[in-house]
Amino acid sequence: MKKYIYILIFALAACSCNLFHRKPSDEAPEARDTVYPLGFCTDSFQVVTGSIKSGDTFSAWVTRLGLPREKMLALTQACDTVFDVRKLRAGNSWSAYYRDSTELQYIVYDNSRIRQTVFQIRDSIMVRRYDKKVETVQKTADVTITSSLWNDMLAAGASPELIVDLADVYAWTVDFFGLRKDDRFRVVYTENICEGESVGIDRINYAEFLRDDTCLPAIYFDQGDGGNKYWNQKGESMRKAFLKAPLKFTRISSGYSLHRLHPVHGTVRPHTGVDYAAPTGTPVHSIGDGTVLSAGWGKGGAGNMVKVRHNSVYTTAYLHLSRMAVKPGQRVSQGQVIGYVGMTGTATGPHLDFRVWKNGSPVNPLKLESPPAEPLKKENLPALDSVRVMWEKTIRPE
Repeated sequence: MKKYIYILIFALAACSCNLFHRKPSDEAPEARDTVYPLGFCTDSFQVVTGSIKSGDTFSAWVTRLGLPREKMLALTQACDTVFDVRKLRAGNSWSAYYRDSTELQYIVYDNSRIRQTVFQIRDSIMVRRYDKKVETVQKTADVTITSSLWNDMLAAGASPELIVDLADVYAWTVDFFGLRKDDRFRVVYTENICEGESVGIDRINYAEFLRDDTCLPAIYFDQGDGGNKYWNQKGESMRKAFLKAPLKFTRISSGYSLHRLHPVHGTVRPHTGVDYAAPTGTPVHSIGDGTVLSAGWGKGGAGNMVKVRHNSVYTTAYLHLSRMAVKPGQRVSQGQVIGYVGMTGTATGPHLDFRVWKNGSPVNPLKLESPPAEPLKKENLPALDSVRVMWEKTIRPE
């Protein structure tokens, strides 16, 4: 008897739920056992899509979509810590959902390729976030240089983010402006995938740079001290005191020479730096930690110039800048933007003239030897070697 009583109770409860959740006749029915990621059945409404216009404010945008004026304050207050109404980004897409083509019910704003913000206008005002599902997938890449790292990696199907991350890992040990034909990169990495598309590189786990008979591995190993995470097979940090170059993905237009024909004056004179051809406005980075000695108009055609003292031995200078981003006496860190490429002073085109002095004497920046940072703790060397062997088997299964 109790069995039949329970069945009757459940049947009545089900009917009650259907009564309270019944949709208006002009809406498509929703399946009760379906979970909708955005919190509502998008197919039940008419949808209009678009993107944020330049100069749009939050109030102007939602008013244009049909939000009643009397609900504006309530919606703004509901945003609270969920969404900053001051940070609408021009170009970001949105979707507006209507009933009967005119009655606004929901707005979905795409904060990024992963995150969305849902604004509920119907019945009650509510704002919530929705993060799309992101899957992390392990991948490998094996690229031999034929033209440039950028072109060859893209041709191999690698994402631009992988190229940038790889350049960051090897920034202190590989001269990316001096890559040669047949140089080779092998990489094991994890990539974040959302809705079938890459949304960024999670991490490079292991990489190898090969030239002739030389192999330079880079192994990811976090020893939990908040410091460096990439090491060579000896446990030496891949990070060093100086970057190999102050720019990314440009070309060398003129090298270090004691007897160079000056392109403007037409006379033979020494060129104690390296010229990097790059578009005006390209960020210029300090190759190491230091203090800005000067930032202003330089002598002898240098144009806008920043000079940085790194320690008692090394000083660097960055010439022909379009503008500077630091002031004399300011402390700068390795990789910090200190100015932007230009053609001020004596220059035939936009480029950076980069110079290095060692104990007061000019040296060739391309031959600058940089000491490594703190090595891996000795007790972690066996674990590092195990990680290296594991990734080598992955990248070279033969």
